[in-house]
Amino acid sequence: MENQKLVALTFDDGPSNITEKVLDILESEGIAGTFFLIGQNITPDKKPTLERQLALGCEIANHSFTHSDMSKMSAEVIREEIDKTSDVIRDMVGIETRFFRPPYIALSDVMYANINMPFICGADSRDWDPSTTAQDRVDRVLAQVTDGSLVLMHDMQNNEKTLEALPQIISKLREKGFAFATASQIFEAKGIDPHVPHKIWSNTFD
Repeated sequence: MENQKLVALTFDDGPSNITEKVLDILESEGIAGTFFLIGQNITPDKKPTLERQLALGCEIANHSFTHSDMSKMSAEVIREEIDKTSDVIRDMVGIETRFFRPPYIALSDVMYANINMPFICGADSRDWDPSTTAQDRVDRVLAQVTDGSLVLMHDMQNNEKTLEALPQIISKLREKGFAFATASQIFEAKGIDPHVPHKIWSNTFD
């Protein structure tokens, strides 16, 4: 894998009513993605979805508990947002989260000082904006991805246009010679330690 051009597909804001459909696409393509979960969305009925993510080789990561602007929070509240999310994931499927994506990509020194995980941003598909068409999402990803990129998408509630765009994104990236990895795998394959103080990653070669 280390000699291939690699890209990681990452998804925010689940689990939701489209997460299983995203997993259907990834499973059919033989791809594992990385899912940044919102803690308050991890209700007992979502346990099979998390179990399926892990069974497919996907990675589960932390996207805070309430998806609020954490750059305005105190150290205590920041730690609570992270710990509650990590705890519910651990309690449900028995794994430790290794990466964090800040809601709204809002950052502060207090966040960096109190969150002991690498921060991930990514090549933004703008799929959080309902006015971004499926084709625009495809085009934005293809215009930004280089070897080592982490692609930022959303499996948020009712995000049907990303379901439409995702197979095209995968197909076009394959045509460009890319193979797919999780966030952990892409750092490992490139031989890069993501634990860098005061850094947020969009590409492993940043």
